[in-house]
Amino acid sequence: MNCDVLIIGGGVLGFSSAYYLKDWMPRKKIVVIDKLGGPGQGNSAKSEGAFRNVFSSKTNFLLADSTIDAFDHFQRNNGFNLNMNKLGYLWLFNDTQYQKLESVFKHMTEMGVETQILNKVKERVPGLVTQFDDEESSILDLPPVNIGVKGVKCGSIDADSLVRYYEQEFLRKGGEVYYNTEALNLLLEPETPLGIPGEPFIWQDTEIKGAKTKVGEIRANTTILALGVWSQKILNPIGIDGMMRPKKRHIFVFKHPNLDNLFKVKNLNDYEALPLTILPKSGVYLKAEISEKSIWVGCADNLGRKFGLEDDPQPELDYYIDNIYHILVAYLPCFKDLRPTNMWAGQYAINSFDGSPVVESIPGFVYVGAVSGSGIMKSDALGRITAAACIEESTAPLFGEREIKVSDLGITKRNVEREEFII
Repeated sequence: MNCDVLIIGGGVLGFSSAYYLKDWMPRKKIVVIDKLGGPGQGNSAKSEGAFRNVFSSKTNFLLADSTIDAFDHFQRNNGFNLNMNKLGYLWLFNDTQYQKLESVFKHMTEMGVETQILNKVKERVPGLVTQFDDEESSILDLPPVNIGVKGVKCGSIDADSLVRYYEQEFLRKGGEVYYNTEALNLLLEPETPLGIPGEPFIWQDTEIKGAKTKVGEIRANTTILALGVWSQKILNPIGIDGMMRPKKRHIFVFKHPNLDNLFKVKNLNDYEALPLTILPKSGVYLKAEISEKSIWVGCADNLGRKFGLEDDPQPELDYYIDNIYHILVAYLPCFKDLRPTNMWAGQYAINSFDGSPVVESIPGFVYVGAVSGSGIMKSDALGRITAAACIEESTAPLFGEREIKVSDLGITKRNVEREEFII
């Protein structure tokens, strides 16, 4: 097959990029391939489906804030239900934790991030324990809860519906999608082939001309790699560093009458449901999933959680029982003795250098990735930036008549701030 643009990866970044390319270049033949059988079946589908604009980096804030506005537009004006609910994010702190971050919150407010300081959190969240005096809590070294910070323009979205929205619009505009089509490697060829075995040699100028797949070669003028944690498998053979490493993450789902009070939370959102709440110990978080009246629990563990790529990551119940459970039950005793009704595992493409995504381009090739778990909440902006890089534009238009310099997210001319507010 020959095409103008080949996009490897049918997740949210692949399809958002494909959608904008087809929108901007309707006459071009644009093809998306994915090794799985449908849209977003990799890590997009395993996301906790959350969004926030609460970032210290102005770049991350711009990416997320414009994307959230785009989601609002898709749901309100385009008639596509993304199950988008602005539940809010709620960070719980003790006094010391908050004081260390107070200057960061002030900086975010000056950028335009809307937050609310909550001093009486115990009165807001039914059953929340804010002070500890027992031996087990002492062993766990649990900090008390003295203050809460709520991110207002934050909430939950159905990641599967979002990917299908981009896919549907891309197909409606005449794009082509081929599932069950795994890319094996990129086609790296000399610009001026000589027909000598072993080409390209180091003295030849080279370019990427598509990909070899399990069903044959697909040649393209430009190739976009949007494979998330699997990108490095394609990049390694040609010597490109994607600035990311994969790290496993879990979601544990609970549905039980003991948790009903978490859907009776007053004065935090319009749904009377628990916001996505981050406990003040070990990165444990939980959110109310309104559509099924369940509670999703996860943990952004760092030290102790190894880097490593898994083709089919499996959830570990022991990880919940031995790690998350003790912290969760201490702050919210309503989880005592409950076991998850469902669970799954996915992988984050961690950029531990500055915590911001990467969009890097060389002639005939664009790579988008290293989103560190925030691919959903920055997907619309990253799709626009990737598309702009593909057509060699210096700036990318973001939703809401904003724009960003494409090279700012690159590797060679990178110009982003290190993210200081990471869950």
